[in-house]
Amino acid sequence: MFSAATSIGKETDLAFWVITGISAVLFILIIFFMLYFVYRYHHRRNPSASDIEGNSTLELSFMGISIVLVLAMFFWGWDGYKTMKGAAPAGSLEVKVTGQMWLWTFEYPDGRRLNELVLMKGAPVKLRLFSNDVIHSFYVPAFRIKQDIIPGSEKTVWFTPDAAGSFDLFCAEYCGTNHSSMITRAIVVEEADYNAWLAGKKELGAASKAKPSSKAALGKELYATMSCSACHSIDGSSGIGPTFKGLFGKKERVTTNGKERVVTVDEAYIMKSEHEPTADVVVGFQPVMPPSPLTDEEIGAVIEFIKTLK
Repeated sequence: MFSAATSIGKETDLAFWVITGISAVLFILIIFFMLYFVYRYHHRRNPSASDIEGNSTLELSFMGISIVLVLAMFFWGWDGYKTMKGAAPAGSLEVKVTGQMWLWTFEYPDGRRLNELVLMKGAPVKLRLFSNDVIHSFYVPAFRIKQDIIPGSEKTVWFTPDAAGSFDLFCAEYCGTNHSSMITRAIVVEEADYNAWLAGKKELGAASKAKPSSKAALGKELYATMSCSACHSIDGSSGIGPTFKGLFGKKERVTTNGKERVVTVDEAYIMKSEHEPTADVVVGFQPVMPPSPLTDEEIGAVIEFIKTLK
């Protein structure tokens, strides 16, 4: 098992190994006495059955020790749980986390939105968790953090990352067809790198890669990284949503306010569909798409990419 990358995670690991150790000792003792009694009271060594009266002192001792061990393990676990679910330290970084099929979005106090969670090593962070559609579960194994997110409610969790690196971030609750693609990263960096990133002097994560050479290339990258591919194919095959192949300029029959009409797929239609996906739903498809987290500029890049898919 890899080591935890948060202080809370290290406490969780310690509790886990202590409980595992206690269980292992009890297992060995039970097996030892079971084998001893099988040997000691085998019919060849004990041919005549005899009554054995109980020993109240021994029985009460076993009961008392068991109760103490169980309560000790409970309160140890409860102490860690209470810490994690309690109030975050003053001055903690607050990040709004939104889960939707099938994408994570992280919004920072300065308004920037990312699809990767960027954190500073040694600085406490409070996550405010929301869902735009169905039940999701925020899970970072290296942090030992897992929190279900219920639509219509806010959940919170806080922790302090104390190891730099890149850590997988999953959805751990089955949330639909492309649940397995709802994966990104939590990136923990040193204070100097984090401050440089805040000041716009350093790129981290996906943003640190080479910039796309054109708007269409950026749109292609966004198509792959923003989970557009989960619903919209680019080869003409059927999916949860209409294929992007040959989409631009196409006549589509849509349902608007309960009435069918024909529209031409142009920049304005795509832009509106990204911001208000249930306004004009293509006939034959379900209104399951949530509002896009993309900016107008990014949507424009996706449109340029769609134009290339003749």
